[in-house]
Amino acid sequence: MASPVVLIVDDEPDLCELLSITLGRMSIESYSVHDIAGARAAIKDRSFDLCLTDMQLPDGNGLSLVEWLQANRPELPVAVITAHGNVESAVKALKLGAFDFVSKPLDLADLRKLVAQAIKLAGRDLGTDTGVIVAPRLLGQSAAMEELRELITRVARSQAPVHIAGESGTGKELVAQLIHESGARRDAPFVPVNCGAIPGELMESEFFGHKRGSFTGAVADKLGLVQTAEGGTLFLDEVADLPLHMQVKLLRLIQEKTVRPVGESREVAVDVRILSATHRDLAALVADGRFREDLYYRVNVIEIKVPPLRGRLEDVADLARSILARLARRSRVAAPEIAADAMKLLVGYHYPGNVRELENILERALTLCSDGRITATDVNIRPGPAPTVASVEVNDGALDEQVEHIERDAILKALEQTRYNKTAAAKLLGITFRALRYRIKKLGIE
Repeated sequence: MASPVVLIVDDEPDLCELLSITLGRMSIESYSVHDIAGARAAIKDRSFDLCLTDMQLPDGNGLSLVEWLQANRPELPVAVITAHGNVESAVKALKLGAFDFVSKPLDLADLRKLVAQAIKLAGRDLGTDTGVIVAPRLLGQSAAMEELRELITRVARSQAPVHIAGESGTGKELVAQLIHESGARRDAPFVPVNCGAIPGELMESEFFGHKRGSFTGAVADKLGLVQTAEGGTLFLDEVADLPLHMQVKLLRLIQEKTVRPVGESREVAVDVRILSATHRDLAALVADGRFREDLYYRVNVIEIKVPPLRGRLEDVADLARSILARLARRSRVAAPEIAADAMKLLVGYHYPGNVRELENILERALTLCSDGRITATDVNIRPGPAPTVASVEVNDGALDEQVEHIERDAILKALEQTRYNKTAAAKLLGITFRALRYRIKKLGIE
């Protein structure tokens, strides 16, 4: 994975050199320009993870660059360098959308912290870059998203367990991460766990750890995922997939705040906040006897419902531009323009796969497009009629099972036709290799 790149906008050569040296010691590349015109040209031509701009530039004020970025590259964090004590300018910059500010003379320690935080905001993480770019925030100006953001802010101040409900692909893990990052535990670990991905026989050991010699293969003591989240947040994704015996142990963890590693004779105190999520109807599972009622009331102290993308289509344009910018940055290319006919298709589609499907569509379009422009042909989707209220409100569990059955059959047929060549099967299905790999894992086809 290539190093992050920072654009420096300043007309003082000595300051540009100081910033470049400081960033270089952080394994960050830099590119310097000396005025607003040069900055705009560079941003149109290259991809950056952060823009650092001085306030006073030969052809204008740094605030005008902040405004231009918000209108043209809102996904790019920008920090301004202000004169010492010029609080008014700093506040103006923040109101216009700047990520942060730093005052002259520069405190290099503060600058390094600012840069590291901004790089993380851009979807990169210094020192632990895995190549996966995570959306840094919930985008969208719809009423549903405004309400969701407000609710996240409120629940972040609490330590109560929160259950996040919503269809697959709506961004439930992102909501959990934002709750964690907005609360008092933000400096401690956020540990996501996919409850459906851990084999049943290993689940207790994975969750609570084990002592050396407690079972065959336990050659050393091992901390569980719960202890790994000490002081922070444990996010249980697809909590409905927990078997009943693990539901009992999770209930004790929430009530007693203790765990007992496999092979240990005593319980160990833990301090974690529990967030959970599922795309299934937990209340219906309780009624069917597949989820414990007492656990349901413990994990569902506060419920947050994440709206499906079809319920906030007015957000699609902003989401598409932001996602495309992240995908382009990951590929180290300039983000292409989305043509009007392509945007019309995107806004008119109803996304059964939600935001995840939108990302898959754009990833394919980015690969297929030419001349820096995504057209309707590259998008390659057909807008369908909006689902009726009746079709949306049928039994979610039954509908999910039917959809998964159809999806599993289609994937198996494609794999058989291509002699289990996943790349060829993905092409046959019209999805990305990454999307196919995700579905194979989700459906347990391996």
